[in-house]
Amino acid sequence: MAITRLSAKRRKRGVHTPIALFAAAAVAAGAAVLAPGSAQAAVGDGPWHTSGGQIVDAAGNPVRMTGINWFGLETSNYAPHGLWTRNYKDMLDQIKSLGYNTLRLPYANQVFDSASKPNSIDYAKNPDLQGLNGLGIMDKIIDYSGKIGLKVFLDQHRPDSGGQSPLWYTSAYPESRWVSDWVMLANHYKGNSTVVGADLHNEPNGAATWGSGDAATDWRLAAEKGGNAILAANPDWLIIVEGNECYGPGGTSDKYASGTSCTWWGGNLQGAATAPVRLNKPNKLVYSAHEYATSVFRQTWFDDPSFPNNLPAIWDKNWGYLKKNNTAPVLVGEFGSTLTATVDQQWLTKLMSYMGKGSNGFDFTYWSLNPNSGDTGGILKDDWTTVDTFKQGFIQPYLIPVGNNPTNPPTTPPTTPPTTPPTTPPTTPPTTPPTTPPAKASCQVTWSAGSGWAGHFQSDITIKNTGTTPISSWKLVWTFAQDQVVTNSWNTTLTQSGKTVTAANADYNGTIPAGGTVSFGIQGTVSGSNTAPTAFTLNGGACS
Repeated sequence: MAITRLSAKRRKRGVHTPIALFAAAAVAAGAAVLAPGSAQAAVGDGPWHTSGGQIVDAAGNPVRMTGINWFGLETSNYAPHGLWTRNYKDMLDQIKSLGYNTLRLPYANQVFDSASKPNSIDYAKNPDLQGLNGLGIMDKIIDYSGKIGLKVFLDQHRPDSGGQSPLWYTSAYPESRWVSDWVMLANHYKGNSTVVGADLHNEPNGAATWGSGDAATDWRLAAEKGGNAILAANPDWLIIVEGNECYGPGGTSDKYASGTSCTWWGGNLQGAATAPVRLNKPNKLVYSAHEYATSVFRQTWFDDPSFPNNLPAIWDKNWGYLKKNNTAPVLVGEFGSTLTATVDQQWLTKLMSYMGKGSNGFDFTYWSLNPNSGDTGGILKDDWTTVDTFKQGFIQPYLIPVGNNPTNPPTTPPTTPPTTPPTTPPTTPPTTPPTTPPAKASCQVTWSAGSGWAGHFQSDITIKNTGTTPISSWKLVWTFAQDQVVTNSWNTTLTQSGKTVTAANADYNGTIPAGGTVSFGIQGTVSGSNTAPTAFTLNGGACS
C-alpha cells in the first residue's frame, strides 16, 4: 500500500505571536577565495550553472551548497523568525560561524501584498528594519549575507501565509501571480551575486502530478513555465525543482492506483527519469528533494528489519539516481528531526554519509535554524541563541564553511597553519600560539554528558572565566577516565594523544571576557560509559 506523508507535518512552521559562499571546493586544492572586487576571479564567482550532476561556478570549478533554512517570511509575521529576540546580522554571523555557507530563505506570495505588514520584530535590536515591508526585509537579509560571504536562494514556500498548499497556486493566488512574483524577484535581484537561484515551489503534494500532461496539476509542466519565465528575466539563476509526493503510471499522483509509489512531500523525483524538466537553458536545472524522520512521520521503511541499511536504495530510487547518473545536481532542500529517537539518529547518520563530503556530494540545506519548528526543532534552542550541539554534531563534519575551499575539506579544523601564505592579509589575528605562553586563568569547567547511542558519546563543554580580566588564546587540557576517542568537534581546534585531549579556541571565540563563557562540543566512540574527566587545566592553570 502506498505510504503518504503526515499532513500535520506542516505544524513545524511555528508562528510567533507578538510579545562568495561558501567555500566550495576548488579544482586545485588550497586555491584562495579572494575578497569581492579582487581582480583575480575567486572560486565560486558566478553566475553558477550545472555540469552533469555538479553545480559549477563561472570558471567551471565545482561548488557545493551546505546550508540551512531560516523561515518566517512565509508566515503571518512576514519576517524571518527570531527577530523579536535578536539582531538579524548577529543571527547571520552565527550561521556563518557554525560552518554553513548557504541560506534557503522561504517566503509566501502574500508577503508582497501591500497589506502584509512585518510584525513581531524588536526594532530596538533591529533599528534598520523599522518601516520596511517584507521585500525590504528580504533585501536586508540578502545584503548582509553577501557581505559575510553567504549565498542565498529563495523558496516560494506557499502562496499565502495561512498554510502549505499542495499546488503552486490557489484561487486567491493564481498561477499567473506565482509566475509574475518570480519574475519580479528575478529582475529585482538581477546582477546580485549573493542570490544564486529560485526554489520554485515547496513540497508539491496531493493532487500534484508529474508528467500527466494536465496543466492544472502537472508540476513538471509548471516548473518549465515558471523556470523559463525566470531565466528570460534573469539568466544567471539556478532553477531548483522539487519532486512531488506520489508517482504512478501516466504521471498520476493517485496513491491508490496500482504501481504508484509515494514518499515525503516534495521527495519523489521518479518521474524525472522519463519526463525531465525542459528549460531553455538546460544547464540551470537543479532537482531538489526533502527527507524526514520519525519525529515527522513514521514511514514504513523505518520498521524494515534491514533499517538503516535499506535507506540508500530508497534514496537512489526517489532522487539520488539523478546525481549518481550525472543527469543533474540534486539538492536535499529540507531534512530534519528532533533526534530524540535512536531511529532518527541512525537515519541522520546514514543520510549524511549518503550525501557525502567534499565538493562532489549532494547539496543540502538543513531544516532549520529556527527552534520553533514543531516536529523537528532547530539548530538553535528555544532561547534562539544557544546551539543544539547534539544536532550540529551530526552535520558539522559535512559542512564546507565560507572561505574553506580544499577539494575534500577536513573533518576537523587543521591543527597547524597552512604552509602557503594567504593571497590577502588575514582580517583576524592568526590562530598560531604566541611566542610567549598566555597567562594562567581563573576558570570553571562544566561538562555535560549529553545524549549518545550504543558505542558513541556526545559531550558539551563550557568554560567560564571566573577571573577579573579577559582570557585570550585559551587552551583547555584534560585526560579521559575511560577509552573515549574523539571523532568530531565543533567551536574548537582539538587534538588527542592517548587519553589526553587538548581543545584550543577557534579563530572566532578566542577571548572569554571576565565573567563570560565559551562553549564547544565533541562526539566520539567509547566501549563503556562516558565518564566525565575530573581535572581540567586552562592555559596551564587548574580549573574548578
